[in-house]
Amino acid sequence: MDDFPVMWAAPDDTARTLPWQLDPARRPRAYRTELVLTDQRLVVLGGDEDDESVPAEELWAAGRDAVADIERMPYSQGGSDVRVRFTDGSWTRWKFKEPLKLVGRFRNDRLPVAEGDLTQEQRQRLTALVVSPPLRVSRSIGTMLAVTEPPSLERFSDGTVMAELQVPLSSGSVWTVTRYLCPDGTDDVTKDSVR
Repeated sequence: MDDFPVMWAAPDDTARTLPWQLDPARRPRAYRTELVLTDQRLVVLGGDEDDESVPAEELWAAGRDAVADIERMPYSQGGSDVRVRFTDGSWTRWKFKEPLKLVGRFRNDRLPVAEGDLTQEQRQRLTALVVSPPLRVSRSIGTMLAVTEPPSLERFSDGTVMAELQVPLSSGSVWTVTRYLCPDGTDDVTKDSVR
């Protein structure tokens, strides 16, 4: 999260209990905050941005049953603002890199899935993507190396699977390639806007 959350809350409401570390002006310079949504809780973690070997600390948590809704704000620049509404009527707004992942997971419209749970056609298409990622890279940036990390997979409620491949380059950088695979293994180009 990059900015202090905007909130609407009475003095004792859930949104008022958010940690002060969410305010970039008050937290240490190289400090990062992350929001984690589990099956049971909504958690804010904080940690040293420069030293990821030090585990993040839990700064705040609320039971998932205290969260009424999570929605993407359509007016926000780049669509990155998300409003979290709590059951007590309070709410907060945060900025995220990938807001639709959070919204989809909260609403159970978009859930992590294992490769073994894909259709045979989706597995075949995924294997082809890993062997030959659809990426063109300028020689000045580097050449593509073999994909060694397993892809990140999420299934939408309609059966489409989002596959994210981390493609390493000889320059040391890593590019992400995202494809949406229909149950029959074909690419679903209509989902590109929901990322």
